[in-house]
Amino acid sequence: MMHIRAIYGAAGCGRGVMPILRDMALPDSQLLFIDDSLAGKTVNGQCVISFDQFAKITDGYKEITIAIADPKIREKLTLKCTEHGIFFASIIASNHVRMDDCEIGEGAIFSPFTTLTSNISIGRHFHCNIGSYVEHDCVIGDFVTFAPGVKCNGNIHIGNHAYIGSGAVIRQGTPGKPLRIGAGAIVGMGAVVTKDVAAGETVIGNPARPMKL
Repeated sequence: MMHIRAIYGAAGCGRGVMPILRDMALPDSQLLFIDDSLAGKTVNGQCVISFDQFAKITDGYKEITIAIADPKIREKLTLKCTEHGIFFASIIASNHVRMDDCEIGEGAIFSPFTTLTSNISIGRHFHCNIGSYVEHDCVIGDFVTFAPGVKCNGNIHIGNHAYIGSGAVIRQGTPGKPLRIGAGAIVGMGAVVTKDVAAGETVIGNPARPMKL
């Protein structure tokens, strides 16, 4: 049976992940992009088909990874795939480092030069972009995105749908009082987070403060 591996999204995130998938894939795997706006075209040597075309394929074992940076859009597409009985797979760069006792949900993306140390719990469909790390004793929810170069130090809890911008630094918490970033929060690029961030809040700067509208 043909093994079909697809990346949902042929924009920047998807194009950055496809070479990692090529390195991971079995020799007889068929690799595809799914992108309704580009269906019928070829992107970086890979065919692009629509979601409906992918859903109708019945002569192979299908797995998909959603390469859409926006956490809420990623969740909507996950529900769509689940309704069609499509399985999810993670994409992991060959130089990704993972140490002891890390629990990771399905559909994750770990780009090159990413690191997880020890005793970490991460939910479904996590994106960990180039050069980001997660230190010990962190708990990260579902559909969380780390842009490139995020420094997530130990004893940090991050809620579902949080987006952490490029180069952000999150100060280490303590075992009795982890630093918390609430569900749906946005941490701006280069921000230095030194205290809790409320759910849905956007923080920027050094030290990070709520963004004024």
